[in-house]
Amino acid sequence: MLWSLIKIVVFVLAVTALTYGGTLLMEVDGGATISAMGVEFTLSPLEMAFALVALVVAVWLGLKLLALFVATFKFLNGDETAISRYFDRNRERKGYEALSEGMMALASGEGHLAMTKAARADKYLQQPQLTNLLTAQAAEMTGDRRKAEETYKKLLTDEKTRFVGVRGIMKQKLSEGDTDTALLLAQKAFALKPKHEETQDVLLRLQAEKADWVGARQTLGAKLKSGNLPRDVHKRRDAVLALSEARDVMDEGKTIEAREAAIEANRLSPDLIPAAVMAAKSYIAADNSRYATRVLTKAWLAQPHPDIAAAFAEIIPNEEPQARIKRYKALTKTTAAHPETRMLLAELYIAAEDFPEAKRALGDLVETDPTARNLTLMAAIERGEGADDSVVRGWLTRALTAPRGPQWICENCQHIHGNWAATCSNCGAFDTLAWKTPPIGDVAMPAGTEMLPLIVGQSRENAVALHEPHEETGVLDAEAIETEAKTP
Repeated sequence: MLWSLIKIVVFVLAVTALTYGGTLLMEVDGGATISAMGVEFTLSPLEMAFALVALVVAVWLGLKLLALFVATFKFLNGDETAISRYFDRNRERKGYEALSEGMMALASGEGHLAMTKAARADKYLQQPQLTNLLTAQAAEMTGDRRKAEETYKKLLTDEKTRFVGVRGIMKQKLSEGDTDTALLLAQKAFALKPKHEETQDVLLRLQAEKADWVGARQTLGAKLKSGNLPRDVHKRRDAVLALSEARDVMDEGKTIEAREAAIEANRLSPDLIPAAVMAAKSYIAADNSRYATRVLTKAWLAQPHPDIAAAFAEIIPNEEPQARIKRYKALTKTTAAHPETRMLLAELYIAAEDFPEAKRALGDLVETDPTARNLTLMAAIERGEGADDSVVRGWLTRALTAPRGPQWICENCQHIHGNWAATCSNCGAFDTLAWKTPPIGDVAMPAGTEMLPLIVGQSRENAVALHEPHEETGVLDAEAIETEAKTP
C-alpha cells in the first residue's frame, strides 16, 4: 500500500516537472532553422526538445533493426538459429531481470511481488529449475502452502533440483506436525546429500523422537565424518543414544543386551549420570560390586546426584548404618563441600541415629541454600533430637514453600522434567537436559529421587520417626509432610 502511494506521488511529480519544463520552453524566444535539400524548417525550443527525444528513439530503433538485419543476413547464409537467437537474447534479458527483481523482493519480504516476478521470469526463461524455487519460497512467504507444495513437487522431477524439492516438502511437513512423513523425507534428503548439516540435524532429531536409536547413532556418525560435529560432542551424544537404546532393550526384557548397552553408554561418557547408574546396576546384577563402585565414584566426582547415591546403596542393600557411612566415604571424601554431599551425609547420620553429627554435616545449608529437601532433613534431625512439635512443623512449613533445588532442566526451553530423557518433552530438542537449579524456584514438594531414596534401609523406622517412607521408593511422603506441617 505504501509502495503504491509512493509510485503515484513520483508519477504526479514527474508529470508536473515535465509540464513546468514545457511551459518554460514555450516562453523562451528564438529557435533553430534546419535546411535540407532546399527546404528550411524553423523549430521552437519546445519543438527542439521533442525532436531530440525523437532522434534518441530513432537511433535506438535503428540499432535494433540493424541487429535484426544482421541476424536475417546470417540466417540467409545458412545459420538456421540466427533469428531465434536474436529474439531469445531479448527474452533472456527480460527473464533474468524479472528473476533478479523477484529475488530482491523475496529478500525484502515482499512475497506477492516475488510471486509476480517469478511468473514473469518463468514466462521469458522457460527454465523451471531457476524459477520454481523462487515461486515456492514466495508462496510460503504469502502463506499459500498448497502452491508451495505443488511447486516443490515439480522440483522432484529434475535430478539437479530433487534435493531442494525433498527438503522443501520436508520442512512443510514439519511445520504441519506430520513427523512420520517428515522422517521419511529426511531420510530421502539424507540419502541424496549425506553431508548436508541441516538435513543431518533434522533427521537426528526425528529419529530420537521416534526412538530409532540405531538409526540416530548412524546419523550422528555421519555428522562426525562430515566434520559437522566436534569429536567430544559426538562422544557425549553417542552415549546418550546408547543409553536410550539400553533402556528400550531393558523394557523388552533382553537383560544381557541391556547390560552391554548400558556399559557401552557409560564408557562413552562416564559423567552421564543415567548411564552411570544403569551401568552400575548392570554390574550389580552381574555380582560385580567392584566395577559398580568404580563407575559410581567416577560419576559422583563429575556431578554429585541423588540417583548415584541411591545406586551406591544397592551395592550392599542390607548394610548396617555405621558400615554404610564408612563405605560412602568413597563418594563423600572428594566432594565434601558440595550441597549434595552434605545432604547425603545428613541422611546417613540420621539413619545411624547420630543427629548431632547429621546437623553438623548439614551445616548452614538451610540458611545459605534452603531447599525443600534440606529443610525436611532438618525437621527430621530436630524430631530425632526431641525438639517440640512446633519446631518440627516450622521446618516443614518452610519446606513446603522452599525451592526444589536442582532438577532436570532443558537448556533450550527451560522446561523442567521429573526424570532424565534423551529429548525434551516440551521442545523436542536432543541432549539438552542438565541437572541444575531452575531460574525460578518451584514451590512444590519434591518427590522421587530428589528426596534421596536412601540408602537408610529399615533403620530409618526408629531413627527418624518423622513419617513412614513410601513402600516402593523409600522416600519421605510429601503428602504426609504437608499434613504434618498444617497440623495445629
